[in-house]
This record gives sequence, C-alpha cells and structure tokens, in this order.
Amino acid sequence: MNCSAGSADAEASARAAPSRSRVGPVARPWLLLGVALLSSTVAAQVARISPERLLEVADIVGPAVSPDGNSVAFRLEQASTERNRYDTRWYVQRLDGAGPPQRIADGGAPLRDYSTGLSTPTIPVWAHDGRAIFYRALIGGRVEVWRAAADGSGAVPVASDPADVRDFRLDKDGTVLSYSVGATREEIATAEQAEYDSGVHIDDTIFIGAGLFRSSEVQGRPTTQRFVGKWFEPGPLLSKVADRWKEVDLETLKKRDVGQSGPPGPAPAIKETLDRLKPWKWALNAQDGRIALLTRVGDAVGRFIKPDVELAVLPDAESGHPVKCQAPLCTGKNITAVEWRPGSDDVLFTVTDRRQGRAQSIYRWDVKRGTVELVLRSRGLLGGDSTQQRFQDVPCGVSAVLLVCVTAEADRPPRLEAIDIETGRRTVLFDPNAGLASDMAATMPAEFLQWRGGHGEEYSGWLFAARGATRPPLFVTYYSCEGFLRGGVGDEWPLATLAGDGISALCINANPGYVDVARYYDQGLSAVEGAVDMLAKQGRIDPARVGMGGLSYGSEVTMWTLMRSHLLAAASISSPSLTPNWYLFNSLRKGFREVVRQNWQLGSPEESPRRWRMMSPVFNLDRIEAPVLFQMPEQEYLMAVEYTLPLIRKGRADMYVFPDEPHIKFQPLHKLAVYERNVDWFRFWLQGYEDPNPMKQHQYARWRTMQADGAHGPRREEKVP
Repeated sequence: MNCSAGSADAEASARAAPSRSRVGPVARPWLLLGVALLSSTVAAQVARISPERLLEVADIVGPAVSPDGNSVAFRLEQASTERNRYDTRWYVQRLDGAGPPQRIADGGAPLRDYSTGLSTPTIPVWAHDGRAIFYRALIGGRVEVWRAAADGSGAVPVASDPADVRDFRLDKDGTVLSYSVGATREEIATAEQAEYDSGVHIDDTIFIGAGLFRSSEVQGRPTTQRFVGKWFEPGPLLSKVADRWKEVDLETLKKRDVGQSGPPGPAPAIKETLDRLKPWKWALNAQDGRIALLTRVGDAVGRFIKPDVELAVLPDAESGHPVKCQAPLCTGKNITAVEWRPGSDDVLFTVTDRRQGRAQSIYRWDVKRGTVELVLRSRGLLGGDSTQQRFQDVPCGVSAVLLVCVTAEADRPPRLEAIDIETGRRTVLFDPNAGLASDMAATMPAEFLQWRGGHGEEYSGWLFAARGATRPPLFVTYYSCEGFLRGGVGDEWPLATLAGDGISALCINANPGYVDVARYYDQGLSAVEGAVDMLAKQGRIDPARVGMGGLSYGSEVTMWTLMRSHLLAAASISSPSLTPNWYLFNSLRKGFREVVRQNWQLGSPEESPRRWRMMSPVFNLDRIEAPVLFQMPEQEYLMAVEYTLPLIRKGRADMYVFPDEPHIKFQPLHKLAVYERNVDWFRFWLQGYEDPNPMKQHQYARWRTMQADGAHGPRREEKVP
C-alpha cells in the first residue's frame, strides 16, 4: 500500500520545517526514546537485517485521542524471542510535543483471533474527564476490563468476573461501565473434562484434524475449540453461550446483572436503515446522529467484489435518502475507511490506491459545502494498527484539529504521527523503531515496481534488491504487501534478510480475485511470470533461480505455480491447498460445502472428479519438480498430508509442523525458526550455500539427499498445459 516516488523526500522536508500547527516540532530527544526502550539496534553501517530484528519490531495499535484533544493513548506490542512471548504496554503522550510518551500500564498478553492467530486490536476508551483509559487485558489467565490513570499513577481491574469479558462500553455520563461475558472459565473447563471422560461426539462443530481436547492455545491457556461459523471460524467450547451483560459503578465498583439485552444498541430507525441499505462500512456521528456510509458499487466483471466504493451520508436516522459525495476526489475510488471529524461537518475518508501498491491517502469531505480536499498522501500505511493491517480495520485517532495515525512503508517500520487536518503537516510523535528504520534506509530500501502480466492486467509490488550481486536469484511472495514488509502475509519470509544474503525479494500485491477460482489462480501465476520476465529482461535477476512462498491464498498460488509452470527452483508453503481430506474433514458442515461450491466451484470429489483432478496437488504430484519446504501449523497440516507425504517419499519435500499454532503462527520462537529455515532453504537451493552452524547439519544432509534423488529447479522452455 505504497505510493509515488518523492513522497519520502517531501515527508523529510515537512519534518525539518518549523511547526505551524498545534503539534510541536519533531526535533526533540525523546522521539528516539523508543530506540533505547524497544529496539535492539546495531551499528549504523549494517550489511544484513537479521530475522531477529524484523521479528522484534515494536507495533503500535489503537491510538485514541483524549476528550480534550490534547493527548493520545496507544498500545505497543513487541515479540521477545528470549522469553517466547509478546509484551504489551500502554502509553499516553501529549500532542503539543511537551514531553515524551509516558508508560502508564502493562497490557498483558495480546488477545488473539481464534482462527487466524493474529492479535486483535485493542482500542482504549477514555474516561469522560480524560483522567484514565479503559481497556480489555489478558492478565493472570483472565480477560478483564482495566482502568489505567493517564498520569501513570496506577492501573486496576474494574470489571473482574468468573468469565472472560467479551465487550464493554461506558454510559453517556461516564459513571457506569457495562460489560458482557459468556460461560465462566470453570464451566468451560468442566465441559472440556466431561467430554474427555465420556468421549467427544463428532458433529459439524468439530475441528477434525486439529485435535479434540485442549488442542488450541486460546487466551493464554490450552483450550478445546469448536467451529462457530460457516468457514474456519473456531472458538472455545461453550463460545455460543449468549452474552450476559453486567454493570459496574465506577465510583463504588458495585456490580449488578442487566440480563442478555445489555446496553442499548443502535436506535431502531438506524438499524432498519442500515439493514435496508447494507453498507460495507459505516460511521455514526455521536453528536448529531448523522451516518457516513461506504457502499461497494460498479460492475464486478466476474470478480468477488465490485471495483469502487460510494461515499454518502444519511442526514439523520429517519432519512431514507443518503446524500452522495459527487466530487471527483471521492468517486471511482477504493475508499477503505471513514470517520467523522469531531465538531465539524467533515467526513474523513481513506483511499487505498491499488495502482500505487495500495498506498493510502486521507481526504476530508465537507458534507454541507460538498467540497473534498486532500489531507495527506502517503507512500504506505495510514491507520490505527501496524500489527497486520491487511486483516484489521482500526481507524486513526482523531480530534477537531489532528489525526493521530500509525504510519509505515514497505521499507520503514511503524511509528506514530500527528497529522494536521487543515494543512496535512506531519509530525512524528513516537518512533520506537528508529534504529531499524535508519539501517533499512542505509542498506535495504524497497523499490516500487509495476508491470503487466500475460493477460494484460497491471500488477504492483515492492522489491528488495540484492546488493552488489550480478543477476542474483529472486524470491517472490504473492498476496498482499501493505505497511512494513517483514515477511509477507503470515510473516514467514524475511524479505530484507534474504536481500542482504544475496537473494532479491519481491512482494506482489494480488489484484481483486475472480469468482472462477482457476482464473483466480492463473491471475497469480501471470503476475509472478510477468515480474520474473520483466526483471530478467532488465538483467536484474537470474530467471533459472526463482523461489516462491506464501500463506493461505498465497500458498495455493504457489502450489498452482509449481503445478502449472516450470518457473520455480524452490518453494516454501505454510498452508494446505485443496485435498480430498480437506473436504472430508469438514464435510459435515453444510456452510463449508456451500462456500466450497461457490468459491472453488467444487462439490465432493465424487461429484466433481474432473475439476478435483485439475485443482488439487494430490492429483498433480508428477508436475511438482522443484523442492518444497512445508512449515505448517499443527491445526492444519493433516489436511495436506495427501500430497506432502508422497512428495517427501519422492525426495521432493521436507516438512516441519509447529505445535499449538493456528492458521498464522504467533509464538516468537516458532516464527524465528520459520524465518531462519526459510532463509537456509532458499540459500541452499538458489545459491548452493550451507550455513556452517553444526546444529544445522542434519537439515543440510536431508536436502543434499533430496538433491541427489533428483529434486531440481525449473525448465522454463514451456508452460505446463
């Protein structure tokens, strides 16, 4: 999600210029405080960005501006490979530049999404008087609501319960906190043990292949999981127990039950209007009830989603006729976020430009005047979360005069910036990764590329070019390249490390996908082939030494590329592709079968044998010639054994499985092991290099055996039919 050349220079000039807004100038010593606190820096002249440095980047989440507009609260999250855990910390910082960020509380272990493994964003809620923030935290094995004083004088739990807190909100007066809970921790543990003792009944809620008893690390403890949705949306046992809402008086901390209804939601008129209009996203102006709407429009032309987004505002909840934004700057755009500017008629909206590598810009629409003006155009990410922005939807913090955003680019790690809404002037508030940013700029800048594939589609991506190498090998990962590029989607292939080790690394943005899944996969293959051909013709890479890796859809496209071309010399896979076992394990779920029929145009293997033979690696083993490294989570690897084990027997593959890991691995030691093994794998197959570390000799012995057994790279003279 990156943009035009020259914006980095403009940003540097803006930071050097004297401050003209309420935000203080950037040249203050505490802006580098994060270097000492959170970054393990090395000497300025580095030749290699290590996997550890990429893994231990400090991420910034959920900036929220105080009610008086003078301060911002935010959370930092950082992996520790030494302790194999993530640390989270809450900070408050003044927006006038009068002082450094003040650490006010520990945030506990990150709360995680059950299906992806990603940490879920935690946006703090300010007390109405601005003296404290409230947030959910996993501390001591319990998820509770905590209150931390904004001056750093202390933090205490205010909503403790035998059950984990699911959600919370403050009332209009700010004196009562409502929170929801489900089954208690004791009830869940008792139900798990009862199943263990009497046997687990197999039905459409069972995650077959992932283990039946406490097989998932959820909210800090081993937990039995169940499917709770159509697709792969697991949750803990008893997760479907309905919300029970409770209230706590914030002065006395006395509690009372309020039943399942909970605090009031949207007014009936608002809910009825939203149900009728079905917007993609919406934002309520809490001051006057106006609603900003984003609705997808245009001709999808066989794709999953419509190409454009319509921005509109409902004047009030009773109105059935939205007022559309008609200005050129808000029409025909990929608008991805919307929020109201407090105390004004401005709607702030974010455009993510697909043609410019998903670079983001923010605009403001004066609803009454009908005018739209650019606030800021960036080279990368402008949002409220740097952890995995492609999977989250967290807005910038906003006051009447400032946006407070997490910013990041392909080659620059996240920092916190204040943006003047009137002038667009940017001021860095906190840069916890300044040392890494400096080293990346000096040794490993990313280059934005655009090209066309064989079918004429335009593609974009970011290249970390190997330094000082003539026609080096190339590694490619395909899916999404947003924000700071550590290791692609799933964060498994350290791009800057590979480039420092002499392998150019390219992250390719996928275009909006096609409903016809074969065309969808071919689109990915075309993007990769086009990039390789372009770089080879420019003399920048050796087309006979190309590697590829991916997670989820990226894994599927990598397997498709192995099956349908002679392009790759080596590959790395972290997720299963279509297999009969994958279908069988989940076939009790009607919703799953419906999604597979819709998205893959597949029935069961018995119903659609010809299409299965075309799509699944199980029936295309002889086409897979390049060596493949499988590094898969325990919850998914069994769905791939129909092709991984035969490939291992044929000497075409090596495989590692990581216990207690979901779709996206999250334990720091596991992620570091994946990083390092991927580097070793591609250096071995693309460069003929072996790390002299004696602890790694067993892996190289296996890989040399694979090589002797005939695993080899590409023969590019023809495309597989």
